[in-house]
Amino acid sequence: MAEQDFVRQLNDDHGFAQTRDWSEKFHIDFLLMGLLMILCCAGLLILYSASGKDTDVVVRQALYMLVGFVGMVVIAQFSPRMLMRFSPWMYAGGVVLLLAVLLIGIQSKGAQRWIQLPFIRFQPSEIIKLIMPIVVATYLSSRPLPPSVKDIVITLIIIGVPVGLIAKQPDLGTSLLIGSSGAFVLLLAGLRKRLIFSAIMLAIPAVFVFWQFLMRDYQKQRVLTFLNPESDPWGAGWNIIQSKIAIGSGGLYGKGWLQGTQSHLDFLPESHTDFIIAVLAEEMGLVGCLMLLVLYALIIGRGLFITLKAQTLFGRLLAGSITLTFFVYIFVNIGMVSGLLPVVGVPLPLVSRGGTSLVTLMAGFGMLMSVHTHKTFHHRMR
Repeated sequence: MAEQDFVRQLNDDHGFAQTRDWSEKFHIDFLLMGLLMILCCAGLLILYSASGKDTDVVVRQALYMLVGFVGMVVIAQFSPRMLMRFSPWMYAGGVVLLLAVLLIGIQSKGAQRWIQLPFIRFQPSEIIKLIMPIVVATYLSSRPLPPSVKDIVITLIIIGVPVGLIAKQPDLGTSLLIGSSGAFVLLLAGLRKRLIFSAIMLAIPAVFVFWQFLMRDYQKQRVLTFLNPESDPWGAGWNIIQSKIAIGSGGLYGKGWLQGTQSHLDFLPESHTDFIIAVLAEEMGLVGCLMLLVLYALIIGRGLFITLKAQTLFGRLLAGSITLTFFVYIFVNIGMVSGLLPVVGVPLPLVSRGGTSLVTLMAGFGMLMSVHTHKTFHHRMR
């Protein structure tokens, strides 16, 4: 019996080593990929109901998912060293695209955010979501840590240029997310406590200036609606009120898949994009929402594990920023749908309808896999 247990243990160890070899050979983290596949399949089921059983929408989203997985695998083949080498050029190209949006971009729903090419229409701000953590991580990983005041100022300039251009489109939600992705790198680099406290104190008057001079009227209205949605139940408060009704009516187990009334009777606007989790809450109840959150938590946990195991400072900064930004996506979307945060137009990752955002997120996970599987990359830590 003891001999059989010993042989079984040898086989298990051999299988684990073989899986690890395949992972490093093809630069794919199979656990992370499996979790992402499960999430995408669940997202298609939710989207089918939220879109009113529109198979065209689901097929198009599935095609974007396929492109996203292919892109993730391709990007995982690029070593962290290569990402560092090309980061200045990527940043310059991203800023040029943002300037092009302001000059020749097309408008939709009152915002000028897209560039139309003969074969594709894309949103350059989504590309900046990938570039920002790479550039900031590249800069800070080559400097002494914790960063000096000079390095912090330069980092804030690097972050501020694209954030300002995106806010001018206007796209407040995306600009805040991109700013947070760069800020996460700065925090992970080890900011001194007094600098963090000073930043918090400066943020108080900055909010007043932002409200008075930078926010547009519709953005101010979103904040006011967040504070008191019942003040305009048939106008600005309609979305959040209907979302709360959908979430509350689902109860513990929900009404059943495809049985939701708020979305299928068109009470819930944007049910297949920003407010898609309200559809899940109505049809699958609290249990369905918790299952989705557990899946998100497993993906975030894997990202944090990769961050801790990264062999270089650049890898830790990049992986940590990507993982924390993914968490912010989830937190902001669920917060705004449930009335805990103002509505800023952030989709639910890998569940809401949207091609550019989905492909961008998958590319980010490709960079996580690159950090985890390229074991021969060495870079000075200071």
